[in-house]
Amino acid sequence: QVQLLESGGGSVQAGESLRLSCEYTVQYAGETVAMAWFRRQAPGQEREGVAAIYSGGTFYGDSVKGRFTISRDNARRALYLQMNSVRPEDTAMYYCASYWGGGDRLRPTSYKYWGQGTQVTVSS
Repeated sequence: QVQLLESGGGSVQAGESLRLSCEYTVQYAGETVAMAWFRRQAPGQEREGVAAIYSGGTFYGDSVKGRFTISRDNARRALYLQMNSVRPEDTAMYYCASYWGGGDRLRPTSYKYWGQGTQVTVSS
């Protein structure tokens, strides 16, 4: 069982930066080898893959490439999302996910465990 707790969301102006954190507890190390950030921009919408990280590298969604950076600190058991040059369209609830079960690393159905989310609001 993995528990994920996101933090760092808030309200910012377009062009500013924000860093999201996801602290996790894990029973088996394999459950957090691959992790990812997703976002949901409106209730009822499918979660969009933002960024993913695993031992071999990182993946980014097209809409955030060059602006967002995913990283992790295994000693602290934390996953991060550095968001630079944010835009109003980045407004969303952001979720941390872990335990990739295969398939597209930016597809929500590829992950088993989810946090509750942290809200990011970007105003123009």
